[in-house]
Amino acid sequence: MPSIKVDIEAPVTRKSNAPQSSSKEKLHRHQLYGQSWQGALTIAIDQENLEMVELLVVMGVETKDSLLHAINVEFVEAVELLLEHEELIHKEGEPYSWQKVCINTAMFTPDLTPLILAAHRNNYEILKILLDRGATIPMPHDIKCGCDECIKKTDLDSLRHSLSRLNEYKALASPSLIALSSSDPLLTAFQLSWELRGLAFAEPECKSEYMDLRVQCQQFAVDLLHQSRSSQELAIILNHDPDSPPYEDGEHMKLARLELAIQYKQKKFVAHPNIQQLLAAIWYEGVPGFRRKSTTDKVMIIARVALLFPFYCMLYMFAPETKTGKLMRKPFMKFLIHASSYLFFLLLLILVSLRADDLFLEHFGSESMRAYVIEKYERQRGNPPTILEYAVLLYVV
Repeated sequence: MPSIKVDIEAPVTRKSNAPQSSSKEKLHRHQLYGQSWQGALTIAIDQENLEMVELLVVMGVETKDSLLHAINVEFVEAVELLLEHEELIHKEGEPYSWQKVCINTAMFTPDLTPLILAAHRNNYEILKILLDRGATIPMPHDIKCGCDECIKKTDLDSLRHSLSRLNEYKALASPSLIALSSSDPLLTAFQLSWELRGLAFAEPECKSEYMDLRVQCQQFAVDLLHQSRSSQELAIILNHDPDSPPYEDGEHMKLARLELAIQYKQKKFVAHPNIQQLLAAIWYEGVPGFRRKSTTDKVMIIARVALLFPFYCMLYMFAPETKTGKLMRKPFMKFLIHASSYLFFLLLLILVSLRADDLFLEHFGSESMRAYVIEKYERQRGNPPTILEYAVLLYVV
């Protein structure tokens, strides 16, 4: 039987009828290969598998918008890892990885930056990480802005421009972002709430969204009040004024921050129980325990002040530093005295209009007094002022 020799080192050439792969097909396979790895990275983030995320990043898988996806699912550890990786591969002047994604395949719109998305999620940890690395949100242009950039964006796609502005304000209204980035969170919440109110009327198509954000800012200011544990802390908050020295316990309360809340129409803030209790304590400071007294005791206190108001006024004019004079500066006492004085003045005017002094003399006066009244009526023109008119003049003086 003849032997067959085979040269195992000789190259084996095979003919194949299959067509050779084109460069386009190779590129397509490469894209599919990259997309499969990209999908694996997304799945690892969804499953919060940090080891797998780290392995895929080390293997050189393109992260693309994986950072945004990690922020969206609030996977803090993956966010830190992807940020460190981005710092290593990013070159100054070039777009970031999430900005290189094709707009047709991207899961997020181009206007969403990591900081804006984290603010939408209101995630305190991720926001702090991004802010510590220098991330910022530029202030949106005024809705009436006519700069070249705004005109260009409006002409290109007005809907995208409106949604971009809405996304920016949604981020700016994030309570966590305000708390982390603002030196005066209350003032920022007030101003942003007022600005959102204007935007709601300027852009009626998005009115409900802007009004919801306004309510969110108002609620954040109210939530800050919940953190006050004593009247002293509340007084410090309400009397804060950047242009004045810090409030000290026992000083006169200017309530500058409360006036600002009224100016910006912060109804929830002003109506908060803590503020109302403090205002009630200030109002009844001159009459401690007035609200807990019986109705009879309240009427007696009011009647006493009403009857003695001329004495209190004279005492305050000539001896304002006495104990009673200082009492007249208290809000409730000032109100009672002003109200009593005003009612007394109205009573005098009513009596003058009815000629009460003449009527009194006609009914209860002597014969000579009655004759005087009759003679006065006969020469109405040029009559001198009556006693009551003199009283009105004295009161006004």
